[in-house]
Amino acid sequence: MSFRFRHAICNEVYKGWDFRDACKSIRSAGYTGIEIAPFTLADDPSTITPERRRECVAIMADEGLEFVGLHWLMVAPNGLHVTTPDHALRARSWEHIRTSIDLCADLMQSGGVMIFGSPKQRSSVGGLSAQEATRNYVNGLRSVAKHAEMRGVTLLIEALPPTDTDVVTTLDEAAAWVKETDSPSIQTMFDSHNAVMEAEPHATLVARHFPLIRHVHVNEMDGKHPSKGNYDFKPVLRALRDRNYTGWISMEAFDFTFGSEAIANESLRHMEAEIAAL
Repeated sequence: MSFRFRHAICNEVYKGWDFRDACKSIRSAGYTGIEIAPFTLADDPSTITPERRRECVAIMADEGLEFVGLHWLMVAPNGLHVTTPDHALRARSWEHIRTSIDLCADLMQSGGVMIFGSPKQRSSVGGLSAQEATRNYVNGLRSVAKHAEMRGVTLLIEALPPTDTDVVTTLDEAAAWVKETDSPSIQTMFDSHNAVMEAEPHATLVARHFPLIRHVHVNEMDGKHPSKGNYDFKPVLRALRDRNYTGWISMEAFDFTFGSEAIANESLRHMEAEIAAL
């Protein structure tokens, strides 16, 4: 019997859709998990009422989907920044992460993952060096780690290419900071698109840091959805399979011009073909 991966999709592909309609389409395509960008639910996610949270939980259950977690954490509300030398703004931004932890836990009712990318909101500003900004980032993660652990949520440091940010730009660096925070609620993940400038083969990185990897994003190197490029997913999938990966394979695209349903269906069919070829 072939190894069974769990497939999810990031819901910003369905931005503008009614939430139930999006869930119905996602399940119809064959996914069993949904990853949510909070800005698709509200301009300020902290204002999402308990009633609306319970409604979203019920909709996902009704449509046969499991909530995976949150991503694009810092898009809304506008103006947040987690490494700025402005102490008041930095404190407000980490309070936003704290309230987002509660949102994540409420939507899953038992936790979930939070993918911490948000390059613009973590890059060095205000005269800080990259090292100083990174220290502020890691200290901020430490400040919310206990709350995340209490709510059963895992924050994932996402390595981003240096063209996007100067704070945590390789998986090696992300893993090192995970170890330094020394908290079960702070881990890392792998994203094929964001590993574009890694020096080593992606499967090598996944194998090295597998004990810390809690989530995987799949996309083409130019940000399109799987099947629209020539990225070979098989080495990474093989490395995950050989280590009995139990997390999600979640599709995240940055180019939505192909249409929501085409992106969802073409991506999953392509990933299924890649898995079958292992």
